[in-house]
Amino acid sequence: MRIGIDFGGTKIEAIGLDAEGAVLARKRVLNPGAYDDAIGAVADLVAFIEGETGRTGSIGMGTPGSQSPRTGLMRNSNSVYLNGRTFGADLEARLGRPVRLANDANCLALSEATDGAAAGAKAAFAIIIGTGCGGGLVVDGKLVEGVGGVAAEIGHIGLPWATAEEAPGPECWCGLRGCLEEWVSGSGLQRDHRARTGQALDAPAIVAAARAGEAASVESLDRYVDRLGRAIAMITNMVDPDVVVLGGGMSNVGELYERLPAVVERHAFSDSWEGRIVPAVWGDASGVRGAARLWPLDEVQGDPS
Repeated sequence: MRIGIDFGGTKIEAIGLDAEGAVLARKRVLNPGAYDDAIGAVADLVAFIEGETGRTGSIGMGTPGSQSPRTGLMRNSNSVYLNGRTFGADLEARLGRPVRLANDANCLALSEATDGAAAGAKAAFAIIIGTGCGGGLVVDGKLVEGVGGVAAEIGHIGLPWATAEEAPGPECWCGLRGCLEEWVSGSGLQRDHRARTGQALDAPAIVAAARAGEAASVESLDRYVDRLGRAIAMITNMVDPDVVVLGGGMSNVGELYERLPAVVERHAFSDSWEGRIVPAVWGDASGVRGAARLWPLDEVQGDPS
């Protein structure tokens, strides 16, 4: 059995998968919002999965931010109490076994490339467009994390082909300006709409208003599609993936899949762009399934029954 943990800002979810990827047990709890309590919550979830199944499993975890390969410390997490802490080592000490950590967008990419929307693709790029924005890359079935552990981290790259009106862009929590997270996340759509109209609507309300024909919301959604399309074209020019998989709340906006290809084709440096842009098959379960798969089957020990 492989156990996956999806460590989100508001909830923590655990899942146990058998060798074929079937779900053996699953549980979700609220994130307690404090470091020691969070470690305890993860330990309790692992105990629940193993108690329900009668099996011992390997443990992989998807986290906001990432663990520095140089120091072992967490960084860039919007669950700020993790930053600067030896989260991986502390979990291993509590659980008494190795724990593999990866960014949540990497887990989305790995899940969808294994048995989801990008199954069989040579190169699959996943983008989370929810409260924040992140990316993950899988090539030939293997996760690409890079020497510093920040490969495919598109949320903190500047908006490509920025217009004079878009530059230098809004301040980002990372300390820079104009990051993609401030433009193509759901909260980025909300921020842009508020800046243009003064209306404090969330992303689903903006999309609903645009569908109803409300002019300002139509314009906000148009700008959003154009900016996300430019971001995917930049990815195409760098990686040229077979498939781009979208996850997070904005991935549920069906209009994106109809409209984004034309924007990508306009900016891609190619005579023929043949990639696909698709929603995640596993939805919000992709992260936890990908976390479980941070351990290849041939490295998982324990009772296979």
